[in-house]
Amino acid sequence: MKTTNFPAASDAKALTQTTIYSILFTISFTHLLNDMMQSVIPAIYPMIKQNFNLSFTEIGLITFTFQLTASLLQPFVGHYTDKTPRPYSLAIGMGFTLTGIILLSLASSFVAILIAVSLIGMGSSVFHPESSRVAHLASGGKKGLAQSIFQLGGNTGSAIGPLLAALIIVPHGQFYVIWFGLIAILGIIVLIKVGNWYKEHLDQRAKNKQRALPAFNQALPKSTVIGSLIILLVLIFSKYFYMASMSSYFTFYLIDKFHVSVQQSQIHLFIFLGSVAAGTLMGGPLGDRFGRKYVIWISILGAAPFTLLLPYVNLFWSGVLSVIIGVIISSAFSAILVYATELVPGKVGMIAGLFFGFAFGMGGLGSAVLGKLADLTSVGYVFKVCAFLPLIGIITGFLPNIEQKHRAVKA
Repeated sequence: MKTTNFPAASDAKALTQTTIYSILFTISFTHLLNDMMQSVIPAIYPMIKQNFNLSFTEIGLITFTFQLTASLLQPFVGHYTDKTPRPYSLAIGMGFTLTGIILLSLASSFVAILIAVSLIGMGSSVFHPESSRVAHLASGGKKGLAQSIFQLGGNTGSAIGPLLAALIIVPHGQFYVIWFGLIAILGIIVLIKVGNWYKEHLDQRAKNKQRALPAFNQALPKSTVIGSLIILLVLIFSKYFYMASMSSYFTFYLIDKFHVSVQQSQIHLFIFLGSVAAGTLMGGPLGDRFGRKYVIWISILGAAPFTLLLPYVNLFWSGVLSVIIGVIISSAFSAILVYATELVPGKVGMIAGLFFGFAFGMGGLGSAVLGKLADLTSVGYVFKVCAFLPLIGIITGFLPNIEQKHRAVKA
């Protein structure tokens, strides 16, 4: 196998001005591996529910345990590594995931399953903040493009994981989860190489004694920065609650309304996930070119006409609208995250941890809340209610135009 040679971090100025695509695509690849392994957990729920005679409440507790460790720890990990970067923490985090995968394959009790998924969640909580920082360092100023490339790997892994689980685990049994441990080992090897580059970059930066960045964007009052971060988190809420309705219940919606087969509904879901991957790749570069606020506005509010139409159209147009919605609404996250890091310079890890953690939390909470609503009403009613969520995007208008602020400061 050919070894990837990363560029040396020998010139700090060159590093800040050059987009290092080898690093970006490598960290995107490891994001694919990380999220692929995470997505195995819900994919095997039917199997472990039957094997361990679990209730839906216990299945919900598994999700809650994973989401808790994967979301709540991320801001704290990011805050710590902002102050004391740990280049090899990425490989260590993948080691937690490997341990969790092995334990999940061998688990013989409900408690063992909870411990296993919590370890996988801990691995994720280390991976996302630090890998976002690596993407930021390798961006060469193209922060939106870098974040989109990084996110594309995660979305692709989330789509591939359930397919691999269906091919490898479901036909053969729980123990075959252990084969995903090989993916974790591959991730550790690659992340050690990324850690070598990261360490060299930090060493070079220390030699050049780069001055510390301010805690907040100096072109804006502190109250405006904090208010803007709150607005961005509300937008994340609207996006990921709606995404939860699609990723968790779109197949049930199509089966219930149009009486399609499970296989047909899965095809529609994979098409939607493909459109999400495409939109993710588009959002960052568009933000770099036209301004992140405008991309955020279009990505959230712009999806509203299509989400409002979706519950009232036939099967063909449901498929078409799902693709349009996926492309538009998924382009928001990269722009939101980069916008937030520009509001709080020098805190990439903490901001990435906060926003990834909040997104994970909203996705998990959304699935639980919408599932309860579906039980009380119907899955069709869930889609009618969720259709209004993108309208929250109107509050994007209250965000400051920080690109204009930056130009004014430089002038």
